[in-house]
Amino acid sequence: MNPPAPGRRGRLPLSLRRRPVPWERQRPTWREARPAVIAGALKRAEARPSGNWYVVGASRDLRADRPLGRTVAGRELVLWRGPDGRPVGGPGACPHLGAPLRDSPVRCGTLVCHWHGLALDGGPSAGWAPLPVHDDGVLVWVRLDEVGGEAPLDAPVLPPRPAVAGALTSVYTGVGVCEPEDVVANRLDPWHGAWFHPYSFVDLTVVGSPDDPDAEDAFTVDVSFKVAGRLVVPVRAVFTAPEPRTVVMRITEGEGLGSVVETHATPLGPDERGRPRTAVVEAVLAASGRPGFAVARRAAPLLRPLVRAAAGRLWRDDLAYAERRWLLRATGRFPG
Repeated sequence: MNPPAPGRRGRLPLSLRRRPVPWERQRPTWREARPAVIAGALKRAEARPSGNWYVVGASRDLRADRPLGRTVAGRELVLWRGPDGRPVGGPGACPHLGAPLRDSPVRCGTLVCHWHGLALDGGPSAGWAPLPVHDDGVLVWVRLDEVGGEAPLDAPVLPPRPAVAGALTSVYTGVGVCEPEDVVANRLDPWHGAWFHPYSFVDLTVVGSPDDPDAEDAFTVDVSFKVAGRLVVPVRAVFTAPEPRTVVMRITEGEGLGSVVETHATPLGPDERGRPRTAVVEAVLAASGRPGFAVARRAAPLLRPLVRAAAGRLWRDDLAYAERRWLLRATGRFPG
C-alpha cells in the first residue's frame, strides 16, 4: 500500500486495508535483508564522527531541584541545572570522600554534597572538574573525550528535526545486555518490521537501500502503521545513521510529514556478570500540518505515556533482537 501523495491528504489520515494478508502469507523478506547490506551500513555509521557525545536522557528529566545520576561507559556521572538553568555535569563521586552526588540536593542551582556539604556550582572545585553538557531541547548529552577518543566537537551531531515548540515530543529509555552496535544494527534492518512487529506494522516494503545504484546511504520504506482492525496509516519513511550511535527514521511522505524518531544507543558498562549493557534512548518528535494537531500538542502530558508505552512494546522485541545478536557475536556464532 503506497502512502498518499503529498498535497493530496484526505480529511482523515486513515486508510482501509481492502485485502489484508495474514502474517504467515506476507512476502518473505529474508532474501532482501542481506547480512552484507546491514553490516555495510553499520560499518559506515561507525566511521562517522560523534565528537565523543553520548545521550544520557530526556531534557525534561534534568530538573532544577534535584540531580540526575547516570553511568556512561562505566563512568559515574551527575548532572543538574545550574543557577542560570543551563545544564551542568561531571563525575558522580564527590572528590572529598566519594559520596554519591546523585543523592545530594540542588539548592538555587548549586549541588550540595549530603555527606560534608561540598558545594558545586558547575565550575571546577576541590578536585571536581565539569564535563561538557548539551541540552538540545529534547535530549541531554555529555561529552566524554577519554571514552570516545575522537576529535571533540563543540556540540553533538544532530539530524534535522521539526521545531520542538511545534512538535509533540516523547522520550523512551530501555536497557539491554548488548553493545551499541547491536542496537544500531537492529534499526538498520527495516526488513524485520512487519514480521517481528505485526501488532504495529503491516504492508512493509523496502523500496530503497544503500546497495541500490546511485542511492544515498539510507533505507527507504513504505509501511502502514496499524490503528485498529483494518484501519492503518500508510507512510514512507527513510532511515539514516548520522553518527555511530544514532539511527533516525524520518517520515518523508504521508501523515506526519517531517516527523522523526531518533534512536540513540549509549554504552553503560558491564553488569555483574561482565556482560555489556546499553541504554536505548528513543526520542519521538511528531509534527503535522493538520489543524487538530495543536490540540494534540496541548494534550501532550496525557499522550506522552501512550507514546512511551508503544515504544516500550516495540523495544521489548527489538532489545531481544539486539541481545540475541550480541550473544551470537560473543560466542562466535553470528552468521552475519
